[in-house]
Amino acid sequence: MSHEHVSNTKRIWFVFGLLSVVTTVEVILGILKPESLHMTELFGMNLLNWIFYALTIFKAYYIVWAFMHMEGERASLRWAVVAPVIFLVLYLLFILLVEADYVFEIFKTSTIKWNF
Repeated sequence: MSHEHVSNTKRIWFVFGLLSVVTTVEVILGILKPESLHMTELFGMNLLNWIFYALTIFKAYYIVWAFMHMEGERASLRWAVVAPVIFLVLYLLFILLVEADYVFEIFKTSTIKWNF
C-alpha cells in the first residue's frame, strides 16, 4: 500500500487569501464607516454591524471548515459540530441585543444619567 504525499500549499494560500480579503473588507468598513450603512437600521441595529456579524461568522465557519478538516467529514458529524454553535451564537446575539436595547431605553427615558 503506497500513500502519495499531496501538497496543500495551493489550498493554504487560497484560505489565507480569502480570509485576508474578508478581514481587509472589515477593517476598511470599520475605518470608513459609510454613512449609508451606519445610519440604516435593520432589526434595531445598524446595517454596518449586521455586515460585521455576517463576515465574522463567515470567517469562523470557514476556519472550522478548512483548518479542522470538516469538509471531508460526513454531513451528520458536520451538523453535530456546527448546529449547536450556530444555535448558541444566535441565542447569545438575541440576548445581547434585547438587553442592550433595554439598558439604552432605561438611560434614554429615565432620570438616570450616563456617567461613563
